[in-house]
Amino acid sequence: MKAIVIDTPNKIEIKDIPMPEVKENEALLKVKCVGICGADVASYTGNQPFTTYPRIPGHEFSAEIVTIPENDKGLKVGDIVTCNPYFNCGECYSCERGFVNCCTDNQTMGVQRDGAFCEYIAMPVERIFPGMGLSAEELALIEPFSISQHAVSRATIKESDTVLVVGAGPIGLFALIAAKQKCKKIVVADILDNRLALAKEYGADAVVNTKKQSLEEFTKEFTEGRGFDVCIEACGAPETFLNCIECAAFAANIILIGNGKRETNFVHSIILKKELNIHGSRNALNADFINNINLVSDKKADVMKMVSGIYDMENATDAFEALKNNDGTLAKILIKIG
Repeated sequence: MKAIVIDTPNKIEIKDIPMPEVKENEALLKVKCVGICGADVASYTGNQPFTTYPRIPGHEFSAEIVTIPENDKGLKVGDIVTCNPYFNCGECYSCERGFVNCCTDNQTMGVQRDGAFCEYIAMPVERIFPGMGLSAEELALIEPFSISQHAVSRATIKESDTVLVVGAGPIGLFALIAAKQKCKKIVVADILDNRLALAKEYGADAVVNTKKQSLEEFTKEFTEGRGFDVCIEACGAPETFLNCIECAAFAANIILIGNGKRETNFVHSIILKKELNIHGSRNALNADFINNINLVSDKKADVMKMVSGIYDMENATDAFEALKNNDGTLAKILIKIG
């Protein structure tokens, strides 16, 4: 079969590799469509500390079932499905307590182990989710949606809450969609007008371009001086984390999704003074995948608005280069396999 392989940073090849070995309680899947995650771009550019080379990237995908053992999930040959790509050890303290999403020996497809940018993969049946009639493209977007869904679930969000999402990239926009299921008043902040326009399409009640307007002043006016009940940080920058602390109400919740790469320096007494609840978030749980498949199936979330381009497998380098040089105008890029 053919696979997209990152041989070394900034070098992609389409290679012929052996078909996967299908073990007990596993299904053979023919990959249909794969999304390029920020982690995949980091692997491509050599900025992903957990990636070793050569590596087949990809963990946002849909596939068709080729073979599958008898199961109680109703899965059968020919079904179009998606999967949970985070492999946990089942033995560490996190796994013992049920926190399998933050297993201390987590192996995410495309990072610590080979991923889905190939024609066929073998997956444990327990990790496969019925596609509920969604398209291959829609199902390839369920995993990043689930990252945000899980993050939003980390704090109790009440219908009366006012929520701030900082960052209107795909993860921030998915967080907006997820939070919209829980409350009605959501503000999105970013520095790019085109991303903020998409946030409005997805139901943001207000948007603020922080290059043009002070987020602190906007917060005082919008919340009548109270601050936001929930702040969701979806950039991973020190500045945006500090924005969330500044704009949070007393006793508010801050949820961190953005994966930071720089140190943040601040006097932590502000967290004590405000008695802030700060929640980290990692990966997602099976329940998040199932929830989001149902949301998209019920037409409560149009994830395809997020797609900026779809490439063929042969043009994988072009797709990765586009995101490597993304000036912020691109959201999700998908690659069709086969």
